[in-house]
Amino acid sequence: MKNSLMKKKIGLFLIIVLILAGLVLSCQVVMKATDSLAQVAGATGLIDPNVAAAISVSARAIGTAAEDITPEQEYFIGRAVAANILTSYRLWNGNPALTAYLNHICAAITINSPMPEIFHGYRVAILDSNEINAFATPGGHIFLTRGLISAARSEDALAGVIAHEVAHIQLMHGIRAIKNTRITQAIMVTGTAAAGAATGMDVNELTEVFNETVGEIVQTLVQNGYSQAQEFEADNLAMTLMASAGYNPTGLVEMLRALGTVQTAGSGFGRTHPTPAQRITNAERSVNSFTVADNSTLRSARFTTATR
Repeated sequence: MKNSLMKKKIGLFLIIVLILAGLVLSCQVVMKATDSLAQVAGATGLIDPNVAAAISVSARAIGTAAEDITPEQEYFIGRAVAANILTSYRLWNGNPALTAYLNHICAAITINSPMPEIFHGYRVAILDSNEINAFATPGGHIFLTRGLISAARSEDALAGVIAHEVAHIQLMHGIRAIKNTRITQAIMVTGTAAAGAATGMDVNELTEVFNETVGEIVQTLVQNGYSQAQEFEADNLAMTLMASAGYNPTGLVEMLRALGTVQTAGSGFGRTHPTPAQRITNAERSVNSFTVADNSTLRSARFTTATR
């Protein structure tokens, strides 16, 4: 009895060491080695088998949290997010020329950006909704609603929205959210595994429920939106991207003012973004630092043709 208790104490100590090593080093090699050692120690009776199982489960969870997300994985994650968005909204193909026009604006912005090429490229599509909203998923998928497009009064205003969504992609806000969720999940799994090992319960049953939370990442990105700091960061980069492409960054402020007059609180941008007034205050801190000639009138005819 005393020997069994000692094994559990040793195992729980190892789990604590595992948490610290995993979170500090974030190293898959360390986690794989820990997983292997735990299995050997459990099989040979060096530590309690249930404790060994807890260490293995924890090592795998922390190892997953430490994994880098490749451009290919980012694209397929983004595609999954896009598919989720399309369960709530329908694509609108009523004006292919307008879709092509938006993609031309996006191409002008991205080709002059620090990240002109990504896996499978950037793509803009229109959602059939009068709601004023826009989404950007990891991997380059950008969605604008018909309501948002109708609120724009110039090409520069549309460019401001698209540049904002491109900024989210290039700043990897979606990927950061996924990594943060992975880390949170790894901590939960590790804590649950430790508790299960201490009480002699089946570790695999205890941790199984946490594996299901990965699917909730999509819901978090679409429903909750990014943090206020990330939205401001995206606006700041958007103005830089606009200036690099020859658009006047005041177009973003113009769009935010338009949104302020038509946006309904608690829906669309109002649900997932700071208020237009907050974003205007943030943007006006730096918008005058850009020296771009106001040549928006040269684009007015094609804007009118594309959006009428």
